[in-house]
Amino acid sequence: MEAPNPWLLPFFLLLLAAAFSDQLPPSSAQFPFPETTSTAVPDPSKFFSPSLLSSPLPTNSFFQNFVLNNGDLPEYIHPYLIRTANSSLSVSYPSRTSNSSITQLPFSPDLTISSVSNKTHFVSSFSDLAVDLDIGDFRFHLVRGSPYLTFSVLKTSSVSISTGGNGVGSVDSYDDSTKHIIRLSNGRTWVVYSTAAIYLMKGKSSEIVTSGGFFGVIRVAVLPNSAAETEQILDRYSGCYPVSGYAKLSGSFGFSYKWQKKGSGGLLMLAHPLHRRVLSENLTVLQNFKYGSIDGDLVGVVGDSWDLNFAPIPITWHSINGIERKFFPEIVAALKHDVGTLNVTELSSTAASYFYGKLLARAARLALIAEEVDYAAGVIPAVVKFLKTGVQPWLDGKFGRNGFLYDRKWAGLVTKNGATSKTEDFGFGIYNDHHFHLGYFVYSIAVLAKLDRNWGSQYKAPAYALVYDYMNYRSKNTQFSIPFRNFDFWKLHSWAAGLTEFPDGRNQESTSEAINAYYAAALMGLAYGDESLTAVGSALTAAEIAAAQTWWHVNRGGRSSIYDEGFTEENRVVGILWSGARESRLWFATAEWRECRVGIQVLPVVPVTERVFADEGFVKEVVEWVSPALEREDAGEGWKGFVYALEGIYDKENAVGKVKKLKKHDDGNSLSNLLWWIYSRPERQG
Repeated sequence: MEAPNPWLLPFFLLLLAAAFSDQLPPSSAQFPFPETTSTAVPDPSKFFSPSLLSSPLPTNSFFQNFVLNNGDLPEYIHPYLIRTANSSLSVSYPSRTSNSSITQLPFSPDLTISSVSNKTHFVSSFSDLAVDLDIGDFRFHLVRGSPYLTFSVLKTSSVSISTGGNGVGSVDSYDDSTKHIIRLSNGRTWVVYSTAAIYLMKGKSSEIVTSGGFFGVIRVAVLPNSAAETEQILDRYSGCYPVSGYAKLSGSFGFSYKWQKKGSGGLLMLAHPLHRRVLSENLTVLQNFKYGSIDGDLVGVVGDSWDLNFAPIPITWHSINGIERKFFPEIVAALKHDVGTLNVTELSSTAASYFYGKLLARAARLALIAEEVDYAAGVIPAVVKFLKTGVQPWLDGKFGRNGFLYDRKWAGLVTKNGATSKTEDFGFGIYNDHHFHLGYFVYSIAVLAKLDRNWGSQYKAPAYALVYDYMNYRSKNTQFSIPFRNFDFWKLHSWAAGLTEFPDGRNQESTSEAINAYYAAALMGLAYGDESLTAVGSALTAAEIAAAQTWWHVNRGGRSSIYDEGFTEENRVVGILWSGARESRLWFATAEWRECRVGIQVLPVVPVTERVFADEGFVKEVVEWVSPALEREDAGEGWKGFVYALEGIYDKENAVGKVKKLKKHDDGNSLSNLLWWIYSRPERQG
């Protein structure tokens, strides 16, 4: 029997090596939490093929709008916005609108392709980089980064194409009616390719008339510019089309893509700016073949497999550079105070999973700082006791005010409070922010397992269950959760929004909490001697950091040329990043509360934060930009602490003076942590 083609298996299966199999808890124990019937989540059966319903389903994916509510809000399948409604699919090559507070892609359909079946669309298959959407006899192969929209007509059927409110200027036919050029009154020009003759002609003002039935494959592509070379390139590669795409771990800090393709010739795809920074040099890059996008120019790349290599990120328990001993006494004094404030009563009265996790992680940080400044005996016993008291009730299912439960409908964890409410625990029950909340728990558990190996062994199964919920890297055979729930392998960062439809698609606010989730998973691997878990967590940490620097950090002198001048001048960090928009506001704060916007991209302060803010020049810009906001009377002390942490990167003395004056800290932060951070900053050269 031949071995299966590894490229046809999802990413997570390929990460497993036999050498690590004995380190993993049994699959039967993967989700050792009680099962619940959630009333908060929607019914997935309307928009997924019945063959998919017995397996875990995506909850935070690039095509989530297609399977929620009416399934009729658009999704951004680069370079096109795609919308389905009324047995049809509409495609738009969007023009970006921008001002100082928002950059957005409004949906305005260029072409609408309709089926005569009057059937609702459904997802027939999906992979890391693509989704198949069926509408009647049409199967749309929606592949991220394809310059063509491709669909298969599965049996002889009439194909209807209209242009919405756009008039049709002309329809011209070439190559025995297997190529057509459609010129619209809005200035867009589209090329239609088909594997057999199809007869298109101009009908009424917004209609393109087709005559006769068609069976085969049709591809449509916009001409992004008037250069003759662009059309020639589209012609040259029109015969080869992708139907699915998979990602896998490659080396220590790399990913590989592989597209399953059909047809003949080379495969033409598009790479966004972060792709191009980490793309291997053995591919043909068509520098002059470009499409615009909200994420920057998309450039043509020829090849059905790509290798992406990120800069290595050190995964360490303690500071990367160390701390000079002369600073130890000051940090120890802060530790004595902060350990004395650990309050089990406060913890037990906190019902919300997010804030509870932050309180645990704050305590865990104290233990690691104490190790680094040679004060372990004075801190660690109290921290271990606090963590056990706080963590065990959640892992045992004995925390009366909340707890983790298993939702089989979508296959994942929900909280007891979130199972009946879409808003409790910030929507955790509808799969919002899982990596944020669980990242804090996993960090705390990793530290506790490091400090008490017997405890770690006892609670290994539920500990791993938390990781598997947002970063399942194990075989599909476990059937307990979707692989890599939050991580988008094409965009190379996570999405926080779960089972709620939005006009602009998925979104994520805090990159630093996403980074923390994967960093925490890598630390758990260190605590349990699980090299596979550490490798996966490390790779996702590196990718999430690179994505944050590319799209959330608005650096005037660097990578943020992707944003328009007005947005760049007014902002140094993005507030909410959507699939099809960028906003300066936050979910909980207006754009004017800049200290919150900076803080939510910094917290929690941990060793890997150093690599997130490695560009000292940019850090200075951020601090200068946010400083006036700190003068407001209602500027929170906790948020100020994160700004001062950034200032400490280039000005230790002033930053230390400011943090010592703070009367309050964020619930996941402390004076000990801020002093540790500032004093562990490397000395500036010159």
